[in-house]
Amino acid sequence: MTLAERTATDDDLLLAWFDDRIAELDAADLRRVRRVVEAVDGPRLKIAGRWLTAFCSNDYLGLSQHPRLVAAAQASAAAFGVGAGASPMVSGHSAEHEALERELAAFVGREKALYFYAGYPANVGIVPALAGKGDVVFSDALNHACLIDGARLSRAQIKPYPHDDLATLERLLAEPCEGRKLVITDAVFSMDGDVAPLPELLALCERHDALLMIDDAHGFGLLGPQGRGTATLFGIDSPRLVYMATLGKSAGVAGAFVAGHEAVVEWVLQKARTYTFATAAPAMIAATLRESLKVIAEEEWRRSHLRALIARLRNGLRELPWQTLPSDTPIQPLIIGSNADALAVMADLREQGLWVPAIRPPTVPQGTARLRITLSAAHATADVDALVAALRGAATRLG
Repeated sequence: MTLAERTATDDDLLLAWFDDRIAELDAADLRRVRRVVEAVDGPRLKIAGRWLTAFCSNDYLGLSQHPRLVAAAQASAAAFGVGAGASPMVSGHSAEHEALERELAAFVGREKALYFYAGYPANVGIVPALAGKGDVVFSDALNHACLIDGARLSRAQIKPYPHDDLATLERLLAEPCEGRKLVITDAVFSMDGDVAPLPELLALCERHDALLMIDDAHGFGLLGPQGRGTATLFGIDSPRLVYMATLGKSAGVAGAFVAGHEAVVEWVLQKARTYTFATAAPAMIAATLRESLKVIAEEEWRRSHLRALIARLRNGLRELPWQTLPSDTPIQPLIIGSNADALAVMADLREQGLWVPAIRPPTVPQGTARLRITLSAAHATADVDALVAALRGAATRLG
């Protein structure tokens, strides 16, 4: 059919497919809706003219509005402007980026680091650089989507294993493989808040000649001495360890990095398409992150306060009818069950001035829709107490 022969009916039929699929999402309570944040004041966000106390941010240390970080961004913007202008491979790699990579490597105790403009494209680029056709990627069943998508794009054979199931993973690793082996896992799982058994995973990789790549998006800045990450928490170190973390959560800014053995990171630099073919993050972001690393190391009170808030919240959640999961991190899931019920609890809390997101499939398994409560060092004890009281009220009202 030529363009001239197309009729309005043809267009209507084509577009009706999208309308029908969106209606199906609505019927299953799976349609996602964005909220417009009009202003920010610590843990409080202004939505539609109303201030809500937010328990939905990954700004775990409350650094996104830190005066030192804001000042660093302003000073660097004055010197470098607000854009990088090109890929890091062309002219987008500034002195600030270079210094940041050295400081990131030192911060997590690795030989070399490479900075990416965002976390999702980092993993989508790193995994295909480390494994390809003829290789095998072993992936935890609860890994974040960016690790899963990176594995798919690699064209390697993918062998998923049940969450934290070391026995199954060892059996899979022992199977014959002519190519390279790469085990990929979240260090702190983003929806459950639990920590992967990294020492045992590394031991398996060393025994079966594999690389271990960990995504420490939710552990960097929080776990280990001075917040230097989950690998330092366990004290593990190996040339087989590929360490990745994001910088838009605890670090309070934006971006991600990979760190490890010098040759491995250099290979990622050469082969990661999401690094080569994307405009670099502005130098002001790198400068702000350099200041963030200093604050993370210096202000231990933020981690101490956060641990106290976690304990207080968990104690309050025990009296509720919904299931909690064993997490000692700022990610505190409250399993509601059905999508409709999770949305109803979320709406009830919103009426009480609290923003706690309902997480539904496909992000989590069917039947495990939940509230994903996230705490921040910016929260006060009174904020946690208000949340617990509101959840009690919601449980009573919604039965």
